[in-house]
Amino acid sequence: MGNGQSIAGDQVAVPTQETHVWYRTFMTEYPSGLQTLHEFKTLLGLQGLNQKANKHIDQVYNTFDTNKDGFIDFLEFIAAVNLIVQEKMEQKLKWYFKLYDVDGSGSIDKNELLDMFVAVQALNGQQTLSPEEFTNLVFHKIDINNDGELTLEEFINGIAKDQDLLDIVYKSFDLSNVLRVISNGKEPDTEADSSKSLDKAGLGKVKMK
Repeated sequence: MGNGQSIAGDQVAVPTQETHVWYRTFMTEYPSGLQTLHEFKTLLGLQGLNQKANKHIDQVYNTFDTNKDGFIDFLEFIAAVNLIVQEKMEQKLKWYFKLYDVDGSGSIDKNELLDMFVAVQALNGQQTLSPEEFTNLVFHKIDINNDGELTLEEFINGIAKDQDLLDIVYKSFDLSNVLRVISNGKEPDTEADSSKSLDKAGLGKVKMK
């Protein structure tokens, strides 16, 4: 990231002493000081995904790679840790908004949300609602001006007030699992470890190639 700011744009708030611990952990795992996309997927046990699921994880990685150099450096890493440990709903929803706003236009249209949940369904298996039904439901509930696009304000206010939608959004990528896996201090190195990692992330029904 290079400027010491969090993904949501706030200053990194992890205490200095904890930052030193995270730095040692990060550098032990990635001596070059950079984590690649492949290493990110390996860490979370997310190999062998189908094309749609793989695209979703690529987008997750891209939201963490804020300077868009193709790697996650330590400042980007600690910004992600900060996002998770603060447990502030608004900051997390800002991150999910950025995840769904694939073209970076500042708003989410129906196609972006539909594509995202097609990928999520590929990761999580069959859901109660189809991606089309879920997309229509979201826009019906929170697209206040009915213009077919969700602004950041509409997204945060609407999702925060609807527990069912909030649960589904959080399950689209379990941020807390990232922290749990990293805290273990090692990458999953067996098929069993990978399965456990997927289960923790709520991705136990991944459709493999």
